[in-house]
Amino acid sequence: MADNTMNAKVSWHEDMTFVATSGSGHQVIMDGDSPGKAPSPMEMVLMSAGSCASVDVVSILQKARQDFSECYCELSGKRADSTPKVFTDIHIEFVVVGKNVSESHVERAVKLSADKYCSVAKMLEASVNITHSYRIEEA
Repeated sequence: MADNTMNAKVSWHEDMTFVATSGSGHQVIMDGDSPGKAPSPMEMVLMSAGSCASVDVVSILQKARQDFSECYCELSGKRADSTPKVFTDIHIEFVVVGKNVSESHVERAVKLSADKYCSVAKMLEASVNITHSYRIEEA
């Protein structure tokens, strides 16, 4: 049986700056000050949702043999007015740049990521309204 446990360590550095070390040994700096010297923990959540979804979209488009040179997503997150200032809404817009990229393949990739594969978004969607859109730009 596979062990599905993940580990991490977060260490205070200075001021409100922390160094997070993943179980695989990668480090990320975060800052609780606004504006700080690094992304805030909530910015990291937003970026994690975009990264997770992007992995899915790129993988699906590659398997569909789409000719694209860029894929990125732009995210906007609306937060509650009072503490805790959780995300209430997140919108993820994917931009795929390539040659003759099929709209149906992009639409399918975004839908599969949203409905089935993106574990970060699936975890957040219990309490956050997550919406998606996409656009295709010719290279």
